[in-house]
Order: sequence, then C-alpha cells, then structure tokens
Amino acid sequence: MARGKASGISLYKSDARVILGMVARGDRDHDIAAWFGVNQGRIAEVKSGEYGDLEMAPAHDLPPSGPPGIKGRRIREAIRKAFTLIEEGGESAMEAALTEIKAAAVKFDTNET
Repeated sequence: MARGKASGISLYKSDARVILGMVARGDRDHDIAAWFGVNQGRIAEVKSGEYGDLEMAPAHDLPPSGPPGIKGRRIREAIRKAFTLIEEGGESAMEAALTEIKAAAVKFDTNET
C-alpha cells in the first residue's frame, strides 16, 4: 500500500516549548498534534526530549485547549453568518457582522476541557 504524501510541516524548538506547555496543562496528544498539523508521533518526540532540554512555554503563550477542528468549524460558521448579514443588509449590517465575528473569536480563544 502506498504511503500518503508528507505534510511538509516542521516543528521548531519554539513549537516544542508550546507543546510541552500544552502537555503540562493536560491537553490530549491528539489535540496538540491537530493544532500543529502533525501526527502524534511528533508530539511523542517532543515529550521524549528529542528537541532538547527545553522549558515549556508560559500559559499565556499557549493556544486555547480543546480540539481545533471543532473550534475551526464554529468560527467558520460565524464568519459565514457575518458575510450573510453584510450581503443582505449592506453597510447598515456591518455592526451586526462585527459583533458576530468578535463573539466567535472570544469563543475560539476559550479553553475547553
């Protein structure tokens, strides 16, 4: 069976620091890997020290916890709603569209367990 095409995504030491912070926070390896667009083997490499003896990133540098796929779908839907508001309401709907997008951004950045 043929192997799939490599993603071409590389992890850097700065990414490894964030990964260590996410692991310490209790994030699932699957969610961490999905955030970075890599497989869970790369997360295991970071955890085993293959990127060196690194300090974990501070909590304020970590992305929100929770599976990014769900978050991505939610924010995509909010943006679709905002576009519809603008298309149907023109310039007067801009404020409602901005409110929709701002609320989606806040929800995206909310940590989930």
